[in-house]
Amino acid sequence: MQNEIFYRIALNKTEGLGKAALKQILTAAGTAKNVYEFPESWQRKLRNRKRTDVKIQLTDKIKYQVERELQLMEHYQVQLCHYLDPIYPQRLKRCNDAPVSFYYKGGGDFNPARVLAVVGTRNATAYGIKSLTKILNELKENNIATVSGLAYGIDTVAHEESLNLGMPTTAVLGNGLHTIYPASNKSLAERILANGGTLVSEFDFDTGPDRMNFPARNRIIAGMADAVLVAESAVKGGSIITAHIANSYNRDIFAIPGTIFDDMHAGCHDLIRRNIAAIATSGQEILEMMNWDANSTPQAIQTQLFPELTEDEELVYHFVETGKKSIDEISEHCAGFSPSKLAGILLTLELKGVLVALPGKSYGTEI
Repeated sequence: MQNEIFYRIALNKTEGLGKAALKQILTAAGTAKNVYEFPESWQRKLRNRKRTDVKIQLTDKIKYQVERELQLMEHYQVQLCHYLDPIYPQRLKRCNDAPVSFYYKGGGDFNPARVLAVVGTRNATAYGIKSLTKILNELKENNIATVSGLAYGIDTVAHEESLNLGMPTTAVLGNGLHTIYPASNKSLAERILANGGTLVSEFDFDTGPDRMNFPARNRIIAGMADAVLVAESAVKGGSIITAHIANSYNRDIFAIPGTIFDDMHAGCHDLIRRNIAAIATSGQEILEMMNWDANSTPQAIQTQLFPELTEDEELVYHFVETGKKSIDEISEHCAGFSPSKLAGILLTLELKGVLVALPGKSYGTEI
């Protein structure tokens, strides 16, 4: 008899199943095990049969992959955090593209009161390092945890200084937890674990540090935090991608300004110029803008895996779910709605995270 973790990993290895669909199926089934053992039950609960087209089968290939993954988890002392678990990061859960599950090693405190993500260039300058160190020192007494990517440069400084200051820190990797990348940060990773911090990855153990993995890694960094601090960056780079992802999640963005004579600060200046980021020259500025004073303790919001929809919202959602639809097609399908009412419904569905606006005045789902 297989346990729940076995079935959770098996679902992750089922091809053709998007995140939103899988979250709905899990909500209807209650457990991953029920998805396999009682398919009629969750299929009956899902009114739109498009969600049941994918054959969820426990093939010999998947069984082998899961068994191997479980052996590696035991060997490396790694655990699985799942969307259904109470410890799942509640900030991340509010993001449409949150992973259904991820692997982690260490403390596993994913819901601290305040979380600041720190990102920046791998080619950190003395100015960038000194500026970030100053700001973190000014934040150390305010019950703030940090999250970063364990990369060279600014990420390394963020983790190291957090440890020096007694601030909890989480590192999100762009590869499987069987190895540390870059290798030079292996001792830093061990120090994070020794001090109650956590290493996180949504990638299987066999996954290497491919450059295509890092944008996915970046969305987790942004999603786990209340705010993102861009310490130093050129106009293009992973930290700028992270800032834009965080902006799409309605996170607060801060950027440290620098000299106009060094392109390594141009990315921060561009974020500030576009009103994406606020200037951060001190920890106090971040504390004031985030309302992180001694008397305020923001609480993570528990959200449903799939939000309740009104009858009108369901009419629009189920039409769009069958495939990308233009605003004219939606309007024709919902002929009884006035333009203003339809616009309000579409906006509400976007805010609930079940529809996304697409180019060309059209809408779709993330599936």
